[in-house]
Amino acid sequence: LSLPLIPAVFPAALWPAGAVEVYTSKEVDAVNGTNLRLKCTFSSSSPISQELSVTWNFQPEDLSSHEPVLYYLKEPYKPPAGRFKERVTWDGNIERNDASIVIWNLQPTDNGTFTCQVMNPPDFHGAIGEVRLRVVQKVHFSEIHFLLVAIGSACVLMIIVVTAVIICRHRRKKAQEKKIKVADTEL
Repeated sequence: LSLPLIPAVFPAALWPAGAVEVYTSKEVDAVNGTNLRLKCTFSSSSPISQELSVTWNFQPEDLSSHEPVLYYLKEPYKPPAGRFKERVTWDGNIERNDASIVIWNLQPTDNGTFTCQVMNPPDFHGAIGEVRLRVVQKVHFSEIHFLLVAIGSACVLMIIVVTAVIICRHRRKKAQEKKIKVADTEL
């Protein structure tokens, strides 16, 4: 007696779905006019797929609509228009689980939140990495200038103190010599 083979049917919800984990910095400060590498790394429960995709978007501080920054599927695709046209470069290495980009010539209008989303079929779900960027103005006195001014001021102060001590000792010595001469002439 043989039993008929009945295909097993299990709802997909019973099987754990794979997820892509994305890692980014929470906040980054950068100087106006400089270039910045926005780091995004990921891990996946599945091997790297030929269909792996990376989507970078931008949400301005004023919460206006999201803007595309860069899309990657086998190769990087830069946006054809918008604030990041000609200002973004792919700097990732998929084999090393790196989906980073470089933003060139940062502007105050780049203040906002950048998102990095990685999909690695069959792993589609997972957290989206978010980086809040704050572009700050260039400081007139850099830390090196401040350090040079502080060291220079300390040196000048030391020279003044040493000179004052030498002058005081010299005057005291002259005053003592004068007292000795006066005392010798009185005898």
